[in-house]
Amino acid sequence: MALTVDLGVAELAATRFAVSPLSETVSALQQLGDRDRQPVNLRWLRWAADELARRPLDLSFTWPLIVNDRPGWPGFLVPAPRGTGGSIDDDLAAVRSTPASQVRTSLRRVFGDDLRGPAADLAEDPAAGLRVITTELRTAYDRLIAPHWPRIRAVLDADVGHRAKQLAAGGARQLFSSLHPDLRWSDGRLRLIQAYERAEQVVELGPGGLVLMPVALGTPYVLIKKRTSTQTTVRYPARGVGTLWTAGTRAPAGSAVRLLGRVRAGLLEALRSPATTTDLARALGVTPSAVSQHLRVLRESGLVTCERSGRTVLYLTTALGTTLIGDD
Repeated sequence: MALTVDLGVAELAATRFAVSPLSETVSALQQLGDRDRQPVNLRWLRWAADELARRPLDLSFTWPLIVNDRPGWPGFLVPAPRGTGGSIDDDLAAVRSTPASQVRTSLRRVFGDDLRGPAADLAEDPAAGLRVITTELRTAYDRLIAPHWPRIRAVLDADVGHRAKQLAAGGARQLFSSLHPDLRWSDGRLRLIQAYERAEQVVELGPGGLVLMPVALGTPYVLIKKRTSTQTTVRYPARGVGTLWTAGTRAPAGSAVRLLGRVRAGLLEALRSPATTTDLARALGVTPSAVSQHLRVLRESGLVTCERSGRTVLYLTTALGTTLIGDD
């Protein structure tokens, strides 16, 4: 059946995009817990498993809430970001400010009335429980997401830019119909097809429009909050995730090698997903200074572009560069 969202003119006008480091953190932990694991994240999963084997994380309070035998998990753990999305500290502050009544209601929806373990402790003292949870999630972000955040953020920003162009070109119908194959948009209704649901369900829309959130380290499915006291989030798989972890792992096309040389052709191939000079040097086994020299030539030729993300400069193959090395 389907999950249905009724969007009036006011709600549609308030619909916006945002990215969230906390969303990536929770999704990554669920991937590690084998919840709807994405094969494209396998390289990250192997890296994360090695990292945790070296020094385990203490997630004794948070883990049972998001990795369990229930079909859902407490949605207040990933609140709608303010604006286009801020820092992990902004996200965690929003979690800590969740009203106690919302915490208890959400826990009962997921676990029923017989709460046990961390769920029972959280319901007993929401403020104290949320402090523990946000501390654990901050540590998880620092260990597992922060080392990759500039590249992840670049992929998410690129997805938002692509969706904005679709909205400008074809309106809401084109935007929603292209977000995911399971989404349908018509007559002021957004419908999410869910094969595992037996009956049609209507989302209790939060105040304001939807917050559309691309996710890199997450499930291949769309996740819509059914009930929330804040804006309703629609989390969907970001474009370009398939190339996020493949820098330096795929040989460039022979024609590109003959034209550009192996290193420059390898850089174009690796930069199907945004990366820094340090990322590229590590992946390709050359020095950062050599990478910088090659990137300068590729930029001057219109094959590579760059943009700043915080303090980091990220490079990405242009449309002309992609044509040269060939589409996937």
